[in-house]
Amino acid sequence: MIAPFKLLRVLSGFALLATTQAAPAQDVGSGAVVFKRCAICHSVTSGGTSIGPNLFEIVGRKAGSYPKYFYSKVMAASTLIWDKPTLDKYLAKPQEMVPGNKMAFVGLSNPKDRQDVIAYLATLKK
Repeated sequence: MIAPFKLLRVLSGFALLATTQAAPAQDVGSGAVVFKRCAICHSVTSGGTSIGPNLFEIVGRKAGSYPKYFYSKVMAASTLIWDKPTLDKYLAKPQEMVPGNKMAFVGLSNPKDRQDVIAYLATLKK
């Protein structure tokens, strides 16, 4: 049997872990500002073209599937779906997640920036 004070310490530790692991609040406005780094290569308007693939309606889309863009072989063969957790992982370290993809960007190291950009991308739909 665990002594009551030890049990309290264990439960407090779990509560602390739960609060420190919580996802940061998403801010669409901040995401639009952070996205300006991405806008150099990516269009976000319906049918728009740029150096990189169009990101309009990216959330929920199969990776490597935008019809007006020539993807790397690894991205075209990918089975990824751009849901929020997958986008978060990819935006953190694109080359680590999909080695050999064409995106030269090193990634967004700040989790809040990633969550904000993903929130912004989720608004880009009809």
